[in-house]
Formats: sequence, C-alpha cells, structure tokens
Amino acid sequence: MHSRSVALLRGINVGKSVRIGMADLRAVFEGLGLTEVRTYLQSGNVVFSGSTTAAALEAAIADAFPVAPRVLLLSASEFKAVAAEFPLRDIVTNPSRAFIMFMEHVPESIEVDVDLGEEKYVLGKHAIHQWIPDGALDSRVPAKVSKSFGLVTVRNLRTVDTLVEWLDA
Repeated sequence: MHSRSVALLRGINVGKSVRIGMADLRAVFEGLGLTEVRTYLQSGNVVFSGSTTAAALEAAIADAFPVAPRVLLLSASEFKAVAAEFPLRDIVTNPSRAFIMFMEHVPESIEVDVDLGEEKYVLGKHAIHQWIPDGALDSRVPAKVSKSFGLVTVRNLRTVDTLVEWLDA
C-alpha cells in the first residue's frame, strides 16, 4: 500500500481565477501514477496514495491548465498532526468559521496590532489556528499579516476534518 498524502492547492477556483474542474484535476494526479485520488469541494483539496513532490504536482498542473497554483504537500501524518493540534475546538460553534492556516514555514510569532474582538489566533507548532466567528470576510486581521509567511493556504475546520476522515478510510 502506498503512503497517503494531502495536496492543498492555493488560490484555485476563487473569485475570478481560472476554473479547474475536479475531474480534470484528478486526471492530472492519476497521470503522475498516483492512486486513490479524491478531491473535496472545488478549492483544491486532494487526498491520494503514492509518492510525488509539490514541484512535480505544480509542473503537471501548469502543463494541464492555464494556471499555475502553488501546492502545499503534506503526508497523512503531517496533516493529521496539524488537525489534532487545533486548540480552539472547545469554543468553535461553527466549523465553517474556524480556520487552519497551513504554511511551509510557521513563524516564531505573529504581530496583530488591531483589536480582535472575539477572533482568536493561536500560533501552533505546525500552523496558525483561527476562530473568526463573524466569518473570514469580516475578519479584523488585515490579509497582509499572512502575506509575510511565504506559501500559505487556509482551510476551514469542516474541510480539515473531512480530509482527516478520508485519510483514515
């Protein structure tokens, strides 16, 4: 049995960006010899078996579509560690408004110089964990805060929990 992994594509099918169909995206992964390929939603969440690199995925996607999204690739154990680390579950009333900010390199600290109100941000070992009760679009934290972290892609807790279930299936 091959190892399981999660590929998180950054910024596809959002706003006016170029659309990528999930069946077509699965075909790209399968074309690389990857198996058990499943996509979740339309936002670039892919669970698969096999071995590849983020660079190989980025190149194959760029060859197949008129867009070249960055890919954050995590092994099943890495992804599950991030999900298990989420420290705000006891206050989350809507998992669609709880977020995990996945990144290549987690900063040692974050500076947020605004009144957060009920928003919570916790710097974890593997990610930044967020609770934004009014929703991401109404967040009090400027988007520029995460721009300094390199490759960052955010998923809500409902999506993360679903991908963990798929990894365990």
